[in-house]
Amino acid sequence: MADENEATDYDDLAKVKVTLDGHVAIISLNRPESRNAVNEELSHDLHEAFRRVAGDKQARAVVIRGEGKSFCVGGDVKTFNETPAATAPPSPAAKALGILDATEVIDLILAIPQPTIAAVQGHAMGLGATIALFCDVVVAADDAQIADTHVNVGLVAGDGGAVAWPLMMPFGASKWYLMTGDRVTGEEAARLGLVFRSVPGAQLYEEALGLANRMAALPPLAVQGTKSTLNRILKHRMELTLDYGLLYEGATFLSEDHQEASAAFVEKRAPEFKGR
Repeated sequence: MADENEATDYDDLAKVKVTLDGHVAIISLNRPESRNAVNEELSHDLHEAFRRVAGDKQARAVVIRGEGKSFCVGGDVKTFNETPAATAPPSPAAKALGILDATEVIDLILAIPQPTIAAVQGHAMGLGATIALFCDVVVAADDAQIADTHVNVGLVAGDGGAVAWPLMMPFGASKWYLMTGDRVTGEEAARLGLVFRSVPGAQLYEEALGLANRMAALPPLAVQGTKSTLNRILKHRMELTLDYGLLYEGATFLSEDHQEASAAFVEKRAPEFKGR
């Protein structure tokens, strides 16, 4: 077992910064030039950061945030159809099956034994919203923009959004936001219960760190055991919804509408959907 005073090494992670402030580990997504859109490198480093923090004996609470103006705008749409020059393009089936990897990041967040606090500023879209909403506590800037935008790129909102949104806010409201991709501000998200609290943007990090320090000062076994117990509710909801939704999401990944949405985004034009 790792010694509590033994420092965990995070220095090799390029697209995620991990620092310790006392007993609080701060995980910062670090692609600010792309509003922390998740590409392959950021995905790898984020997975590694979650694994290492989970085993870091010095960390008793975790803050997850984004560098720059946004928390995370989701998957990097510009890379959806990119293929390295020396690599054969993946088959449509392989690309669709790749969507199933979305469950791994959720599992890793839930596997972090310490309480996790998301500090959401700017945009938290799609996968970015899912990362935030699967944290134990979500604090948002009043003017933050939160959305699950799967439908806007021609995909079924089948991954974590279909689990988290209906569990945290009124069911009718969650159906509206998931079926339209509309954005909800941090202030409105707090009113609806989607996030725990909203504060002015200038106070966001201080508020999240203060909550993390409060939780870090509590008996770790009691806090972590309570988290583990409550997460059984989340895992039960995942068993009910996630596989079904991901199959539908994978199917729509093969659709012409998804390809059109991705192309229109890159070309900065309005998409033309044909329902196939």
